[in-house]
Amino acid sequence: MKAVIQNQFGDANVLQCLEIEKPSIQKGEVLIKVAYTSVNYADIKKRVGNKGKGKFPMMLGLDCAGVIEEVAGDSSFSKGDRVIAFPKSGTYAEYVIANEDLVYKIPDSLSFEQAAAMPTVSILSYILLHEIGQVKATDTIVIHSGAGGVGSMLIQLAKLARVSKIIATVGDIRKKDYCINLGADIVCTYETFTDEVLSLTNQQGANIIFDSMAGEVTTKSMECLALYGTLVQFGNSSGKAGIFQTSDVHSSCRNVKGFSLGTTRQYDPKRLKPVAEKVIDLFGKGEIELPIAKIFPLERAQEAHLFMEGRQYEGKILIKI
Repeated sequence: MKAVIQNQFGDANVLQCLEIEKPSIQKGEVLIKVAYTSVNYADIKKRVGNKGKGKFPMMLGLDCAGVIEEVAGDSSFSKGDRVIAFPKSGTYAEYVIANEDLVYKIPDSLSFEQAAAMPTVSILSYILLHEIGQVKATDTIVIHSGAGGVGSMLIQLAKLARVSKIIATVGDIRKKDYCINLGADIVCTYETFTDEVLSLTNQQGANIIFDSMAGEVTTKSMECLALYGTLVQFGNSSGKAGIFQTSDVHSSCRNVKGFSLGTTRQYDPKRLKPVAEKVIDLFGKGEIELPIAKIFPLERAQEAHLFMEGRQYEGKILIKI
């Protein structure tokens, strides 16, 4: 089968499309013939890696959409089932293996393109909004990186939840219309959002801020977080750690919550199934959708990574297998 493999850390050139052996399943696993996989920022981070700390050969990819090719023993799945999944060892391949706890059936009404765009960003966003952030209709919220995959999903889910005021931030203000069309009320840049949030809230600040950037954005977020507000931290795409002091939280009764979908997949996978079913239903009914920025064939995975690193896209980047 064809697969994109890397044997060292580095730039996009380390990704090589090769012929490798099709994997074999064990009990509790399924073999999936992949239709599409998505590119996530976590793929970029893993590709670049920590020199001296890697197990090669390595395959990237967090999620996929496809068809069950083979099951092992007694299984709730059958050959031919259309599914999304979080496979074991990457998704940039024609066939992948996934633990049954991390595989979810999808309806015929849901295209493989939309299905492949949704697993990581939609399940993560739903948990961030409703379980970690616990948003209320009366809240004012800030969604950083509003034009990215998670940002696109958070804006739509917040709109469905009738959140009072949705403020999105972007690196390039030319992405403003994109965020507005998804449901954002206000769009501003990382340079101006602190002042704008305070101005829009009569200096009270936002109730909940969703931060995937870290670094300086975290510091600026604390400057416009309301009393009793919550900073939800779930990434560091800036490449730098976010820093705050204990005095930033205890006297103001504010709190910081962290969440990782990767950690949850590893240690508490069953927690994801009811959320997956909810978002699959929303996608199947057409209540939410994810704009597709661009689709690359498997052989051009290098270009897909360069496209993501350019940060000039809106929505999700897919790889067609």
